[in-house]
Formats: sequence, C-alpha cells, structure tokens
Amino acid sequence: MPDKTLTKIHNKLLKQGKTIAVAESCTGGMLCGQLTKKPGASGYFLLGIVVYSNKSKEKILQIPAKLITKYGAVSSQVAISMARNIRKISNANLGISITGLAGPAGATVNKPIGTVFICLSLKDKSICRKFSFLGSRQIIRKKTIQEALRLLCAHLSP
Repeated sequence: MPDKTLTKIHNKLLKQGKTIAVAESCTGGMLCGQLTKKPGASGYFLLGIVVYSNKSKEKILQIPAKLITKYGAVSSQVAISMARNIRKISNANLGISITGLAGPAGATVNKPIGTVFICLSLKDKSICRKFSFLGSRQIIRKKTIQEALRLLCAHLSP
C-alpha cells in the first residue's frame, strides 16, 4: 500500500481526533498492521481483532449465529455487524471490518474465491462494499487491504 494513503489516514485521524477499531477475518490482521505502521498510531488505533472462525465472530463480536447461517460469514450483513460491533465494543468513532474468501478453498457457486466485503461503520451509517478480486491468496489479501484503506481515507473529512 502506498505510504501516501497511510500518511493521509494517519494525519486525518489525528487531526480530527477520531479513533478506529478493526475486525478482520480473511486478511488475518494485515489491516491492523498497516494502520499501526506509523509512530503515533496509538493516538487513534484502539483495537484490532482477527475473528477468523464463525465461533469467534459469534463469541467476541456478538454476531448472531442465525445471521451467519442465513447469509454466510462472507456477506454484507455479517460485515456490517462486524464493523458496528467492533466500533461499539471499543467505543471508537469508526469501526472497519473485512470478511471474505481469499482461497484457495471455500468457494461456492454464489461466492467464488476473491469475494470480499469491507464495511466502515460510522456513528450514523455504515458503508459496505463488495469486491470480486482475482489472483492468488496473497494478491487477494493485498488488494483487500488497499481497498479498505481507500474506503477509510475517502470517508474521513478533508
């Protein structure tokens, strides 16, 4: 990820006095790693968790099992719940979540490898985006982090 985008996010969060919390699944902590890369990140970064299994999504983030059963862990509904709940649990201004299929296994007819949902939860709304990435597991994960940072940067005030 270009350091330019990270620097923008870092500066905007600090300037605006906003805090963020992250809930990741398929990226395994990569977004947290990027957001805490710059010195001073403790001024805005409150919490980051990797909820890889459905059980951890249920227990830690309080995602209803019925929601996961009905829509699947890789869905906008679960991504929105993940982002909202991590924001509420941490008392952050912003919550961001990632859930997806980085491969090589786990694909279904309706959700091929590369299907990813990224959600940003703000106090008054949630913004959820669906992506269909192509490439290896590593490429899918890298593209996911790039898009998550773009989404975050775009929704922080100028």
